[in-house]
Amino acid sequence: MSKRINVTLPNSVLEDLEVWAASQGRPTANLAAFLIEMSIKDAKNNGEFLPKPSIPTLQEQ
Repeated sequence: MSKRINVTLPNSVLEDLEVWAASQGRPTANLAAFLIEMSIKDAKNNGEFLPKPSIPTLQEQ
């Protein structure tokens, strides 16, 4: 399942992202999602990412 979020970017960053996405023939939002995913993956691989805390489900309570 995918979820949507809103991100506010400085104009210069958005312009660069739009140019980059256009050069790859993909939508800007698709490139942004890919870049965020890769950044999280890199942070996990570099030990910069804390594990997600487990949240007890209703069945476990």
